[in-house]
Amino acid sequence: MAHGYRFFCGVPCSYLTPLINGAISDERLQYVGASSEGEAVALASGATLAGAPSVVMCQNSGLGNAVNPLTSLAAPFRIPFLLVTTWRGENQQNVEPQHRLMGRMTGDLLRLMAIPHALFPQSESAIAEVLEQADAHYRRHSTPWALIMQKGAVRDDGLNERPLPKPDGRGIYVDKRQHPKTPVSRADSLRCIRSIVAESIPLIATTGKCCRELFELGDHSGHFYQIGAMGCASGFALGVALCCPRHVVVLDGDGAALMKLGSFATIGAYQPQRYTHVLLDNGCHDSTGGQRTVSAHVDFCDIALACGYRAAYCCDSLVGLREAWQARQSIKGPVMIYMSIAAGSMSPLGRPSVPAPRLAQRFKAFLQEPCDLP
Repeated sequence: MAHGYRFFCGVPCSYLTPLINGAISDERLQYVGASSEGEAVALASGATLAGAPSVVMCQNSGLGNAVNPLTSLAAPFRIPFLLVTTWRGENQQNVEPQHRLMGRMTGDLLRLMAIPHALFPQSESAIAEVLEQADAHYRRHSTPWALIMQKGAVRDDGLNERPLPKPDGRGIYVDKRQHPKTPVSRADSLRCIRSIVAESIPLIATTGKCCRELFELGDHSGHFYQIGAMGCASGFALGVALCCPRHVVVLDGDGAALMKLGSFATIGAYQPQRYTHVLLDNGCHDSTGGQRTVSAHVDFCDIALACGYRAAYCCDSLVGLREAWQARQSIKGPVMIYMSIAAGSMSPLGRPSVPAPRLAQRFKAFLQEPCDLP
């Protein structure tokens, strides 16, 4: 607490048991159990920009799952947080086969990702000095800094785990499809969203043509164009929603949602009260040539409800999209608005021209601005 860390997230490892249990048991802290290490990085990135200094905890085997968001979200946007990874495989003489290679390369992998690191302190007296190193790095570079934890580094004081909020029954499913002859474009869907969502509400757009089109339609300091880290927009938005009182809207895609489908479960479990998950499904990977996704075989609304979302609206028209947003206002808890759209995009289509670090800085400032909460 002395260094301000108050948002903790990660995936458990037995080496981390004391640290995770301590974060869960301390009522002053917030801990989110992520479905994957990559989701944990996205959560911490969103929480950090929402004003909550954050810690990501994972087994070193899970660093592989975190490489993409560490290098294409935290690094380019310059989002600082503390990464604590374990060192399974440190002793190459007595190591299980799945930890042997990562045990040898843990430090090298962090170096390749330009993440400075140190060994986790072995005594309480050494903690302050190590955390000062992290603070100094944040001030100079504004990127993650890591600690490598060896077995037995922290005393286990047990676990006092508070129950998560449990929804009262299954959420509602509302089918607003009108089956138009001509599917709605993504650009028109985004225009509609911009017209009905208050400017005080942050919009977090997934990577690819979704964030590019949102930028083309009109830049705003409350927009976060997640230009990398495919699949991480919903987790990033959850980190924001859990640490900021504003309503949060995430603009997702079918391919991105499928990549991190576990985030649906995390969102449903932690029940952010003002969280709207808009999923624009064009059935393909539009940014890479139009290859089909498997979304035609998936009911995202049913999945969201099974994970704890309080409502799911299925739309395929701008009328349905507007009605879904209006109905959403009376519901507390995460809501899915699924929108079936046409493949294809605006042409010509540029890219966000605001440098990534500047995007993060202004988004953080936007979240701190006073506003009337919708």
